[in-house]
Amino acid sequence: MTTSPKDTGLDAYQLLLYRMPVHPDFFQIGGRRRMEQSNYEFEAWIHAGGHTFRFEYDGATVTEVVVPEGHPLPDRGVLSTTACVGEKDFEEVFSDRISYVTSIQTETLSDHLYLGSYREMLEHADQTDGLLMDMPAEEGLPSLSLIEFQRYADQIHTQSYHLCGDGGLVLRTQSILQAGTHPLD
Repeated sequence: MTTSPKDTGLDAYQLLLYRMPVHPDFFQIGGRRRMEQSNYEFEAWIHAGGHTFRFEYDGATVTEVVVPEGHPLPDRGVLSTTACVGEKDFEEVFSDRISYVTSIQTETLSDHLYLGSYREMLEHADQTDGLLMDMPAEEGLPSLSLIEFQRYADQIHTQSYHLCGDGGLVLRTQSILQAGTHPLD
């Protein structure tokens, strides 16, 4: 038996980078986490199908936002916009103070594989100290968003998983935000 490809609208998700904070009123925040280290501040918000990460160091700010295309956001302060399709990597140094690298991976799964991944992510969320937003579906497959963090002296590592039941989409990002411009390890 073969399955026909689903129309997932993969190109309907985007990652935006800002050189400033983005106001929380642009999102329906389901959870947040704030961390301070001796030399940087980090805040994460989880919202349906997306996330926002804000990293501040030495007067410079970088904000990563993942949202569905068409989500109303400000144009002011946008450094770059990337469609979340396939596999992509991006690396940049901002304001000579913050090093940033991210990896984006998307895939479309059959209903059976998607539900297996959904259950695995729920179990994984129970074992981590991350942020979870579970969105049971009235019809069709459930969705969820999960963010995990690892904090280090001069950097934070993030992993996000956004599972969209409408289309079987799995979107994963891995980002490192580092205080200073030394090479990322």
